[in-house]
Amino acid sequence: MSRLESVPAPLLVLAGILSVQFGGALAATLVPEIGAGGSVVMRLLFATVILVAIARPRFRGHSRKAWLTVIGFGLALGLMNFTFYGSLAHLPIGVAVTVEFLGPLLLAASLSRRLVDLLAVVAAAAGVLLISEALSIPFADLNWTGLGLAATAGACWAAYIIFSGRTGAEFDKLEGLALAMIVATIVTLPFGLASVPDWTSETLAKGLGIAVLSSVLPYSLELVALRRLSAQVFGILLSLEPAVAALAGLIILSQTLSGVQLVGMTLVVLASAIVLGLGARKDPAESTGS
Repeated sequence: MSRLESVPAPLLVLAGILSVQFGGALAATLVPEIGAGGSVVMRLLFATVILVAIARPRFRGHSRKAWLTVIGFGLALGLMNFTFYGSLAHLPIGVAVTVEFLGPLLLAASLSRRLVDLLAVVAAAAGVLLISEALSIPFADLNWTGLGLAATAGACWAAYIIFSGRTGAEFDKLEGLALAMIVATIVTLPFGLASVPDWTSETLAKGLGIAVLSSVLPYSLELVALRRLSAQVFGILLSLEPAVAALAGLIILSQTLSGVQLVGMTLVVLASAIVLGLGARKDPAESTGS
């Protein structure tokens, strides 16, 4: 940990973003093999084992309010992963992440009183319209399943952010996160049980890699970074996620986006930088959980 403390905080956040999105790209190769449910269960199972070993959470001594909070956190976490992984079966990862990103963007804008934030949301909506190709292909041919799953993942991401802050106030260190991961694993388990007979050494290796890249590593890096980083800088860096997702999709999955879709993604990134970064007024500790 002392070595991480010597690394500039923005670099830690960028490393976490890269880790999450390349983990998502790796997940996109696993979903066709064992389905969204199996992929989510495998990722959460490995990540939960690792985090429980690190945090060693207590199961006694917590109030009813604390348990309701962590259960809500776990439900949001599990459903966010399940719906996002489901969207990867229908959409390029860059498109899925951009649509999902509307969740935290709208949440931040709803808590703001600035006109510029509302204008940014309008710009983001226009960006999503462009990347969804709603203006270039027939309405009936739009991939509504993928778009709907990505939008649901965004709503769950907003809930995740809210419950993350509340969990941090109720539990010490990573204890609440570890308990929430247990809840998320239990919630998603029924969706992935049917895939268990298809789990091979190769899929297990991918699942472990996804767990480390998408959960354990970014959570740890952000935890260290946010001790020294302002909410404004963190928000601006976070807004790069859709662009990094598109890069990961290109490198790992050979997925390319059209010029119009790239313009739409740029609008979302700029809008996110305004709402989540330049307009942020929260304490840095309140920005964790993304």
